Amino acid sequence: MQKQFNVVIEQEGEGYYIASVPALSGCHTQAKSVDELMERIKEAIELCMEVRNEQIEQLDFVVHSKQTF
Repeated sequence: MQKQFNVVIEQEGEGYYIASVPALSGCHTQAKSVDELMERIKEAIELCMEVRNEQIEQLDFVVHSKQTF
């Protein structure tokens, strides 16, 4: 069964990108680049789902980006 998650991405003033998954409480990560961030949030989602004892076959992302200045 495939699952889709909304991933909220914010850019911090110091250049870091922060990603969180509103549907999974406590599921968040940060990185210096968006590419690295997407790899990390995918891993974070997998770990959150593992803790909840749910299987994921494939992750599909719907990304929302919020730019802060």
